[in-house]
Amino acid sequence: MKLRNFLLLPISFLYGFIISLRNLFYDYGVFSSQGFNLPIISVGNLSVGGTGKTPHVEYLITLLSKRYKVATLSRGYGRVTKGFIKSTQESTATEIGDEPFQLKSKFQNVNVYLDEQRVRGIKNIIAEKENENLNAILLDDAFQHRSVQPSINILLTPYYNQYYKDFVMPSGSLREWRSGASRADIIIVTKTPDIFSPLERRIITQDINPKPHQQVFFSYLKYGNFVPLKKTDEQKRKIDKEFYFTREFTCLLLTGIANPEPLKTYLGEKFFELKHIGYSDHHMFSEFEIEQLKGTFESIKNQNKIIITTEKDAARLQESNILPLVKDLPLFYITIEVDFHNKDKEAFDNYILSYVGRN
Repeated sequence: MKLRNFLLLPISFLYGFIISLRNLFYDYGVFSSQGFNLPIISVGNLSVGGTGKTPHVEYLITLLSKRYKVATLSRGYGRVTKGFIKSTQESTATEIGDEPFQLKSKFQNVNVYLDEQRVRGIKNIIAEKENENLNAILLDDAFQHRSVQPSINILLTPYYNQYYKDFVMPSGSLREWRSGASRADIIIVTKTPDIFSPLERRIITQDINPKPHQQVFFSYLKYGNFVPLKKTDEQKRKIDKEFYFTREFTCLLLTGIANPEPLKTYLGEKFFELKHIGYSDHHMFSEFEIEQLKGTFESIKNQNKIIITTEKDAARLQESNILPLVKDLPLFYITIEVDFHNKDKEAFDNYILSYVGRN
């Protein structure tokens, strides 16, 4: 343990004690926790950011919306608005948050709602007339929101920093003690390598030591093609990334996400040269920072050069004061999807579909 983390241990124990007391009050009914007749599927984590929540929510939307009517509910981190909101095609990332904006942009036929009070949000969703035939609600980043009793509680833990190796904030990155994982019905080890050995799978599963009611799955990220940031249909066509990978292109990567390392590794192996400008998670880009970006891009001597960002960052780059500043740049975002190893895909899909189907 680093010296800084060691010195922060007293604060971690105090924070952990407060969270444990709160959880105890929920466990013994001192604080109320409400269940619903409608299937509520929660996706969350024990650690702070970087576990891949949004791609997994997208996976669930794609899986369920083929057969059922679903909606999503998020807090909408970083939004300037408050209370219960139903997003529209005109909503901006500033109004609803970058992750809900991304979901609404990709799944236009799925209603995306926001409310910092999840119980109130669920009740309002169910009360809407257009949701009479709703089959399920997906809760984004709700593992610590004990006021709701989810039907299925999905816990994500990243391969590179699994929760059982971590510690409570601020010494570590956990929002609560590792024992909180016992509330999960499903534990997904995310961002695993594309090639994943059965031996490593067994070792990680043994370390997780799942309870009898828990199932453990292993997922990985699939990076797709590049999509221009510009909004017209013609300009939104996907560009084959291999065109850039097979030529001596320099990539300037712009990120404002919790953990850009997997993307940096992927692009670093593909491009002739990689430069990175990184900001904190959910960072709202300023006009000055965009001018800095343009200056950095212009200083790259290689004539073959391109700017890549993430889907989540692309949502914030489309703000009305920022988009005109980047419209003439060769700026693309890279699409990301989640997939599961071996037979995990079939088992996970069947688990989710069969539960929603019988309720």
